[in-house]
Order: sequence, then structure tokens, then C-alpha cells
Amino acid sequence: MSLAANVLLGLLSAGPQHGYELKRAYDQRLPRAKPLAFGQVYGTLGRLERDGLVQQAGRDREGGPDRTLYTITDAGRSALAGWLDTVETPAPYVSSTLLAKVVVALLVTGSDQARGYLIAQRAAHTVRLRELTSVKTDPSASLGDVIAADFAIAHLDADLRWLRTTLDRVADLHQEVHS
Repeated sequence: MSLAANVLLGLLSAGPQHGYELKRAYDQRLPRAKPLAFGQVYGTLGRLERDGLVQQAGRDREGGPDRTLYTITDAGRSALAGWLDTVETPAPYVSSTLLAKVVVALLVTGSDQARGYLIAQRAAHTVRLRELTSVKTDPSASLGDVIAADFAIAHLDADLRWLRTTLDRVADLHQEVHS
């Protein structure tokens, strides 16, 4: 089951909600994650309903069109509990646009362009790191914002360490080639 499906089940465990409320809650609770599209919410709800994990709980009309309320079923609660109890396996493969660009730049253009790309990327990462650090010191930031910023900062920090190491390796390669 997808991450979005599991998160929607978790949100529904708080009580019946319609798709618009679920999308808004998802975006608020996971503020640094890629927002869900409405189509993805309703498509996921359809699959969850088909699989017996949610069911329709009536209609709501709050001054607009009818909105279908969904509620989590016992099977949905069981599936959610199973997901929450499962430890995530660390990713077996490294998949990153950043890594791919550096490798391809080295293959295609050599160390000069790769070095320029690495320096520019390091600058972009540093700017983003500062932005996220300011989120953590903002008194109006929610706990979700701070936790998401911590997560992103840890990943950016790891990327910056990798960028620094790779820049050193590319500089060594450049020196060997041009000596």
C-alpha cells in the first residue's frame, strides 16, 4: 500500500472526514512533504474503499456540493497498525538526481564541469539549509514544521558532506589528469 494510503488511514483514525479535509490535513501534518493532489486523494480513497479499509459514512453539504464522508474500518485499523509496527528497511540502492548528474557530468564533460556543478549545488544546499534553520527558530512554527525541518536538515547535511568529499575527489582527479 502507498505512503499516501497509509497516511490517509491514519488521518481517518481521528474520525470521519471527506476528501477535502483529508487533503488539507495531509498538507498541514506533513508540511515539507510533496502536497497531495485532490485526484490522488480521491483515487486513493477509492482503492481503500474497494479493499475494505475505509467506507462511506454519509454525506456532508457545508454550503456547497455534497461531500462524501469516509471512515476507517476495522480492517483499515488493522492495516494501519501493521504499517506502524513495521520497521522501514534502509534503502538498498542509492537513487538521486544529484548523484546521477555528477556521474554523468564526469563521464560526458570531465572534471571541470562536474566541479562547477558541485560548487553550484553546494551553494544551493547551503541556502536551503539556512531557510530550514530559520523555520526551527520561528516561534510560530508548529511541531510538524520543526520535525520536518530537522529531517530535511539532516539530509541536507549528509548531502553537503558528500558534496565536499566529491569535490575533493574531483579536484584530485583534475590534478592527476592535468599534471
